[in-house]
Amino acid sequence: MSERRLYETTFIVNAALEDNDIELVITKVLNHINNNSGSIQEINKWGRKRLAYPIAKKHNGFYVNVIYQSMPEFIPPLERFLTLDDTILRHLTLQITQQLLDLRAKRAMEEGQALIIEQENLKEDIKTETIEVVTSKEDE
Repeated sequence: MSERRLYETTFIVNAALEDNDIELVITKVLNHINNNSGSIQEINKWGRKRLAYPIAKKHNGFYVNVIYQSMPEFIPPLERFLTLDDTILRHLTLQITQQLLDLRAKRAMEEGQALIIEQENLKEDIKTETIEVVTSKEDE
């Protein structure tokens, strides 16, 4: 028996649909994953974006990224489900390895550190401006 693995599926929903219809398509995909012994860990709705090239004469798509754990045997039926759904323009499923998780954690730390440094610089700028204002008032 094989063990559960971590997967990431990104799919593009036809952006010409109403917001409620897009949410129904996303819910349908999430329910399909949950009903087939998958456990969803993260859902990222990237929103409407212009496609790099037209797909089925569509120029815009609503991007959704789902990270979940599942058995490897579930991936081919999921891909078939996504292919047969007319409202989903494209999809891509990747297995997430430990190396990729480590790389993402490292990048998040670097971005977090950069954000902390920017916040500290902003605080120092505010202090400097406050000192200058106080100094100029005393000179008058």
